[in-house]
Order: sequence, then structure tokens, then C-alpha cells
Amino acid sequence: MISLAAIPADVLPRAGVAYVHYLSFMVCFGALVLERRLIKPDPNKQEATLMVITDVVYGLAALALLVSGIMRVLYFGQGSSFYTENPLFWWKVGTYLAVGGLSLYPTITYILWALPLRKGELPKVSTQLANRLAWILNIELAGFAAIPLLATLMARGVGLPSA
Repeated sequence: MISLAAIPADVLPRAGVAYVHYLSFMVCFGALVLERRLIKPDPNKQEATLMVITDVVYGLAALALLVSGIMRVLYFGQGSSFYTENPLFWWKVGTYLAVGGLSLYPTITYILWALPLRKGELPKVSTQLANRLAWILNIELAGFAAIPLLATLMARGVGLPSA
């Protein structure tokens, strides 16, 4: 049996922040998959409400991903120069920001859905809007799927300047 006292003091905070980072990534990805599966023209009240809730969960997980990522770079990772001197890190950050930027359109759309839902009305979702949202969600999923590839390459030193 492993005793907590036997674990070095710096390991648990580092592991905890890494865990939050990985878990929030998985929640983001899962929320996007669920949004993609649910999107359709003229959803019923339950489907529309679930889309709004799922997007809130996605937003909170994306925020946890960002905060834990910053904490890993600054305090709990390999040292900030390991990350900031690697172009793959900036590709990873850029991909995250691009996905976040793309997610604004669906998020604003779902916020606008919440208004009629609160009045007991259904949001108006045309086939064109549903297709547009599905297309955006597909791009977001592809972007999120690329992030772990960049991270695993980065963790193996790919992209670091030669010493």
C-alpha cells in the first residue's frame, strides 16, 4: 500500500493540476461530441435545453482547461521555457484559441435559445442553421482532436531548439 506520506510534497499538486487539465480536456471533447449528436432542425424542448446545458458544461471545462494549462506552464510543468520556446506549444495554444473562437457562434446561438425556452417556447432552428452549427462543431472536434497529438509530440521534445 502506498502511503501519502511517502509521496514527495511537490508530486500531488503537480499531479492534481495535470489531472484537472486532462479531465477538463475530456469533458470539453465529450460535450462537443454530445452537441454534435444533438444538433438538428427544430429540436424539442428537452433537446434544446440539453444543448444549452451541454454548452455551459463545455464552457466551464474549457475555462478549467485554460487555467490548468496556464498553471502547468507557470508552476507545475516542465518550466515555462520548455513550452514557450517550442513552436508546437504555440500551435497547440493557437488551435485551442481557434476552437474557442469558433465556439462563440454556437454559444451565442444557444444563449438565444435559452430566451424562448424560459418562456416555454421552442427555439426556431432551420435546417440551414442546424447544418451550419454541425459544420462548426465538426471543425471544433477536429481541432480538439489535434491538440493531444501536438501535446504528445511536444512532451517528447519535438520542436525544441537543439542544444
